[in-house]
Amino acid sequence: MVQSVLDRAAAVESPAAGAELTRAYRWMLQARVLDDKMASLYRGGKITGGVYLGRGQEALSVSMGAALRKGDIYAPLIRDLAGRLAFGEPILDGVRTCLGSALGPMRGRDGNVHRGRPRQGILAMISHLGAMISAVNGALLAHRFQGIAGTVGATALGDGSTSTGAFHEALNQAAVEKLPLVLVVANNQYAYSTPTSRQFACRSLVDRAIGYGVAGHEVDGTSLVECLRVVGGAVNRARAGHGPQLVVAELLRLCGHGEHDDASYVDPLLRTAPVGRDCLKVAEEELLARRAASEGDFAAWRAEAIRNVEETIAQVQREPAPDPFTEDWCALSTRRLWESSGRD
Repeated sequence: MVQSVLDRAAAVESPAAGAELTRAYRWMLQARVLDDKMASLYRGGKITGGVYLGRGQEALSVSMGAALRKGDIYAPLIRDLAGRLAFGEPILDGVRTCLGSALGPMRGRDGNVHRGRPRQGILAMISHLGAMISAVNGALLAHRFQGIAGTVGATALGDGSTSTGAFHEALNQAAVEKLPLVLVVANNQYAYSTPTSRQFACRSLVDRAIGYGVAGHEVDGTSLVECLRVVGGAVNRARAGHGPQLVVAELLRLCGHGEHDDASYVDPLLRTAPVGRDCLKVAEEELLARRAASEGDFAAWRAEAIRNVEETIAQVQREPAPDPFTEDWCALSTRRLWESSGRD
């Protein structure tokens, strides 16, 4: 049965407490500040590869990372810096990967969007086009086979990903196996430059949930309060054994597909519509309305976020890049196996 965000009878969650809102906002702010700095470094020629910002999607992303807990499986995508931070990824991992440090989680070997720490539950991204659903399914099935109970797997999608075969096949598998999977779709109105009107004909992507026999939820992706409530409720339902949960959020990507894209194709009317609200500004309004923070708090938190980013970048810029003549290019997992066996 498809559930709407207005259906408070199912998966009802109390409004986020002030402390929860404050933590989530600060992760959002930290992500925004770091994203802005990465964009600046990219334009200055300091980053090789693409830079993809989460501007406008931080509230949805942070609600995923905040709802999960240690032992869960999280497969973040290219706009999920806020969720990564909330799930426990240090800023250092992201900066080291973007700047190609040999000390980063990928050892400077891979593109800056593919980082992860599988042992800590953060899967390295294969592709943002639905490929991570089956990877999360596999991890959840492994937990089942190992007798590990009470864990949840979550990944994010864009609206364009729901048009791929990987999405449909993996969602069907999760439904049949009744996996504790949470799929969070950011309907940011464009699959790169293709508008949603050219992608699907149903009223909402949440309507696809009923076709697979899974629960569906809709949420205003510009509201931190609503994202925490709805995504948190979906995670709780999955953890309680109610099977896969599909969450569809309406929002607008407030930047191009990547820093190489000027987003000139975006309808100007969307930018002034409710869907085009900046979730960071909305979160500030929500915090002020609940007297959970003041303007002074916002200024202090921003100063701290900037300091964290600048200090981290200064540290990483002093670190070495991989030396192609001395680097051992075997798979990192293979190297660990050899080291644990005591072999050279």
